[in-house]
Amino acid sequence: MSTEDSPRSGFDWPVRVYYEDTDAGGVVFYANYLRFMERGRTEWLRALGFEQDQLRAEQGVVFAVTAVDLKYLTPARFNELLTVRSSLTHKGGASLEFEQNILRVTDQAVCCRGSVKVACIDAATLRPRRLPDRLAAAI
Repeated sequence: MSTEDSPRSGFDWPVRVYYEDTDAGGVVFYANYLRFMERGRTEWLRALGFEQDQLRAEQGVVFAVTAVDLKYLTPARFNELLTVRSSLTHKGGASLEFEQNILRVTDQAVCCRGSVKVACIDAATLRPRRLPDRLAAAI
């Protein structure tokens, strides 16, 4: 996490590009940016004191991505260190929206920029459900 930010305002998570993340051209396969963003949101939640498996077991909620908009700006390559920067841009009753940027550490170039909307859903019924009170207060 960046020292000047708290998980409430923004959160940085490091990711190294492994060979398995790349395509035949040696650059990050486009869909893998979504995986990196997922890790960033999961670690953001963890930094706030919430584990997704515990939220499911204790509160009966899980999260599902409902919308994504990505822009690919510059390629990331094998073995580069990246930063996944996640910022919460909107909190609804049963949803969260994030702006997420994936930056190359060496020059801070933005490789991929995205907005992601996540719904809080009931684990049993898979229907939308309000964010748990403790989580909503922490955000």
